[in-house]
Amino acid sequence: MKALVIFIFSFFTTISFSQTKTIHVFVALCDNVNQGIVPVPERIGNGQDPKNNLYWGAGYGVKTFFKVKTKDWQLIKSIPYKNKNILERLLFRHVTKDVYILADAYDGAKIKSSIEDFLKASNGQVPLQVTEKQKILDFGGGSDLLAYVGHDGLMDFDVNVSYKESVTKTKDVIILACYSKSFFSPEIIKAKANPVLWTTHLMAPEAYTLKAAIDGWMDGESGKQIDERAAQAYHKYQKCGIRGARNLFTTGF
Repeated sequence: MKALVIFIFSFFTTISFSQTKTIHVFVALCDNVNQGIVPVPERIGNGQDPKNNLYWGAGYGVKTFFKVKTKDWQLIKSIPYKNKNILERLLFRHVTKDVYILADAYDGAKIKSSIEDFLKASNGQVPLQVTEKQKILDFGGGSDLLAYVGHDGLMDFDVNVSYKESVTKTKDVIILACYSKSFFSPEIIKAKANPVLWTTHLMAPEAYTLKAAIDGWMDGESGKQIDERAAQAYHKYQKCGIRGARNLFTTGF
């Protein structure tokens, strides 16, 4: 009987004090004019139009996919922002888990700023707090997971980020951009972050891959397991062959 009481107390204590997890997603809107990309149709390639943008408002963009095409996440609200480079900021909550996503749509012409902000946050810099129903949520450098979605701007320019030499907590990061391991590795090493998922070849950084990776991360899976989830999702939507999809994604250094 005593053992049963201890078990029940331990069980409910674990539930009561489970820690809220936060994810901050930095999306550089697809931009035919201001980015070194193969042009896409004009309607989805306007980096100043989040509503129709390939990486945000289109069918597999972050906003539409998490708001409409998956039942796992609920859009809570749009949040005001002071950063003039951001065109829209949304807060999502998982429907069964105590996990929140803050998603920022950056003006496609400000892709350098979006990547620099992502890298700073990956280094634990620029913490950001959002209040939701008396709960204070930590994003930016206070997030548990950071993700970048968009064109690999490091193919076109160098970033200017001063990194902290020591971090109190290593940040997990996901980078969905072409050849992201090759181009982002030097910066992620300096940021002292943990690359949960990034890429080795050209890719379409659409939201189904992000969602699959986040699912695995929330379940506490290893990098290799998350890698496999991403590959399965990418193959499902791109019809590229599972072997090719597995070769596209990788984890760690």
